Amino acid sequence: MKKLLYLSIAIFWMSNVIAQDLKPEYQKFIKSFIANVKKGDKEAVAKFISFPLNREYPIPSIVNKADFIKKYDQVFDEKLISEITKSNPAKDWSEMGWRGIMLNNGTLWIDTDGKIIGINYQSKFEKDLKAKLIINEKTKLHPSIASFKTPEYILETSKFRIRIDDLGNENYRYASWSINQKMSEKPDLVITNGKWVQQGSGGNHYIEFKKGNYIYTCDIIVLGTSESPPARLIITQNGKEILNQDATIVPR
Repeated sequence: MKKLLYLSIAIFWMSNVIAQDLKPEYQKFIKSFIANVKKGDKEAVAKFISFPLNREYPIPSIVNKADFIKKYDQVFDEKLISEITKSNPAKDWSEMGWRGIMLNNGTLWIDTDGKIIGINYQSKFEKDLKAKLIINEKTKLHPSIASFKTPEYILETSKFRIRIDDLGNENYRYASWSINQKMSEKPDLVITNGKWVQQGSGGNHYIEFKKGNYIYTCDIIVLGTSESPPARLIITQNGKEILNQDATIVPR
């Protein structure tokens, strides 16, 4: 949940510093979105979604229209529907420059083409589902790493598979395997006491792990250019970079 805390702080800061008046053409498609949510028209709401729609790990992403309609009630519960339908397009939705348009303090994000790109809200159903998935996930891991509070990321480079878990009390664990190994096997390397470092207001961050003279940095790129990878693994030894590999974030 630390990711959401940092995101909320960043969004609150942005909403009070760089928010712009919402243009009439943006209000138009937001009004249409609100109207369809109010009617409960799942087919129509689905047309506003940019897929895949990520959910908080380890909840699987919503991959397409059919999947969205099936899971609609799991995401759009009474509380979220109320927040959307009671919102005023002119007052409660803010244009945040190139980042898009947000509802209130970032509950929902929509791009300037009228596509929903993020829903930073978790219903009770999703909270319960997340807890069940975490319990199930632990049974599939090597016993040496099966204890943790919250799973954060699974990253894959051309050579390595990396798992990052929150052990609680801001203590992050790094476990890695060769890319051909499974996480049910004993990790080749485990490092604890990792530190989460936020970078700016856009959500970018990295998690840093130290072992002797080595520093392992998992760079998570939330906002970058069209050429930026989703993540990057950087390893240094005595301050000298010895590895720098782009990484994918394994889909939820």
